[in-house]
Amino acid sequence: MSTIERKIQSTDEPVSVLVSRASRQISELVREEMQLARAEMTQKGKRFGKGGGLFGAAGLIAVLAAQALVATCIAALALVLPLWASALILTAVLAVAAAVIAMVGKKRIAEAGAPVPEQTIDSLKADLAEMKEKAHR
Repeated sequence: MSTIERKIQSTDEPVSVLVSRASRQISELVREEMQLARAEMTQKGKRFGKGGGLFGAAGLIAVLAAQALVATCIAALALVLPLWASALILTAVLAVAAAVIAMVGKKRIAEAGAPVPEQTIDSLKADLAEMKEKAHR
């Protein structure tokens, strides 16, 4: 006889009461674990939010620094060329760089395929098919 069977037999309560109590305790445990997980995710979400905000601020400052660098390059070229020619040359260089980066990005996105978890869907379909097969037996 197992330990669990001995404990069940040693109580005066019927099995239905014990099963009901166990079910209630499991429900409470699951509920408490969900509350703990929610609190933990809320705390982590706040940290991620603050970190994301800081990254956003850093990105904005980096864009401003890049703009200042472009202005500096135009001013440096203006020492040997007219100002309008310096600005036009730098604009053309930046436009070509943007076009090349956009084409590479478009190629990478096309290579990635549809944004659908295909392997997971295939796995779920296989699992469902297997469960249906076992249910018909």
